[in-house]
Amino acid sequence: MKIVITALEVMAMHGVHPEEKLTPKPFVFDVTLDCDNDAAGISDELGDTVSYSDVCALITHIALSNKFDLIEKLARECAFAIMERFERAAAVTVRVSKPMAPVKAKFGNISAEYALERNDVYLSLGSSTGDRAANLNAALDELSKIRGIRLVRTSSFIDTDPVGGVAHNVFLNCAAHISCLLTPRGLLAAIHGVESKLGRVRTVRWEDRPIDIDIIFFGDKVVCGDGLGIPHPLYRGRQFVIAPLKQLCPEFVCPLTHTAVKDM
Repeated sequence: MKIVITALEVMAMHGVHPEEKLTPKPFVFDVTLDCDNDAAGISDELGDTVSYSDVCALITHIALSNKFDLIEKLARECAFAIMERFERAAAVTVRVSKPMAPVKAKFGNISAEYALERNDVYLSLGSSTGDRAANLNAALDELSKIRGIRLVRTSSFIDTDPVGGVAHNVFLNCAAHISCLLTPRGLLAAIHGVESKLGRVRTVRWEDRPIDIDIIFFGDKVVCGDGLGIPHPLYRGRQFVIAPLKQLCPEFVCPLTHTAVKDM
């Protein structure tokens, strides 16, 4: 079910030019929310859906309490705030229009649109150097600090033998379930940032390392190309991945093999 808000007008001050931050001008918002609100259609209770009044109030607050240069930034901030505030929202698209934009041309409208969707993502984490448990906990903590990522829960930590014929140390592994608003490639970039911060240097493939984080499943998405494969192309042959996943998501069905994790 969708909730659609159109033509919400807020007199605000956003723009690249200094004068645009001195005098309020109209900004018009169109919002489409995908929600799990079938319960509201049955109960007729506001608590079973997303309040469009609260959505309007949130957008208005963001528009009035900030002065951004770009409507792209305004649209992004509103989209993230909506998804963070309303857990029932599965996806949102926010369009910000600037009908009085200072453009020396005749135009009907100028707008920017930003979309987000919520996905359940499953990660595999491993460490084979230093304080391995501390490395895993630090990685989980760093991931949780990234906007658009919420740690739901983790598996237990298990010792596993190295694979690939390069690493020599015993690994400590776990799996993590996150609720993610980022795109697959956005998440991959965030993961690489966390790995780098915790001391990983990519030289020899499969060597011992302080932290390794792989995306195994990203909702029901299948991604292939430019250095990213989802589901992870090697996960099925790795018990150090499968065993922790069986703790977290035994009923999850791989979108490629159509096999439940518990049966792998």
